[in-house]
Amino acid sequence: MATVATGAVTAPTTSGVDAGWHYPMGIATPAATVAMLARRYMHWCGATSEDFGRVTVADRRHAATNPHAWFYQRPVTLAEHQASRWIAEPLRLLDCCQESDGAVALVVTSLERARQLRTRPAAVLAAAQGAGRDQFTMTSYYSGDLTGLPAMGVVARQLWRQAGVSPGAIRTAVLYDHFTPYVLIQLEELGFCPPGEARHFIAGGAIEIGGRLPINTHGRQLGEAYLHGTNGIAEAVRQVRGTSVKQVP
Repeated sequence: MATVATGAVTAPTTSGVDAGWHYPMGIATPAATVAMLARRYMHWCGATSEDFGRVTVADRRHAATNPHAWFYQRPVTLAEHQASRWIAEPLRLLDCCQESDGAVALVVTSLERARQLRTRPAAVLAAAQGAGRDQFTMTSYYSGDLTGLPAMGVVARQLWRQAGVSPGAIRTAVLYDHFTPYVLIQLEELGFCPPGEARHFIAGGAIEIGGRLPINTHGRQLGEAYLHGTNGIAEAVRQVRGTSVKQVP
């Protein structure tokens, strides 16, 4: 994931065309791609590297009590985050998820069938997907809106409408944290706080256990493992069942 595959530029595919535009500009890894949007986000709302680091601190603190986490018993401080080396400014090493091997099993069935099982079920109230104008992988820098991820807002509006609940009713959330800046952007796009206000929202441990919205209570991709989000779904099920190692009341 951190290696530039120069041969990709010549591939006779849409990916090869994409690489032909991005690689000459130095945008050849996921971190570099995300760094572009992160830098614009910082310029727009005043977020800092320390604000991103608070996401890492929360995830690693949660992972530290999860025996299945890669970083079990290894929390980090904000100072350690700030001392970690640059990967693609403004992203430091501790802003980036690890690469992991692993597996997650999820069993989905009807609610009627699930109620007959011995284990308490977790009901799915809504599911949605969406794309914004001129959406591009992991970014929105062709869309004209460089302040967030408009496609996430599209999904959020569908989810709240289908589920019949509002952001204020949510007591814990599992957010995609392959890179820390996107957690702040998701908090805004999902409606947990106004646009540009996530840095204030997460201050003072708000996204840790005991805060107003604990997130990624298993450590997520920055702390447990990077399994493309599937381990986050499993943790959401555990939270609903009341069996998480970092259970939210």
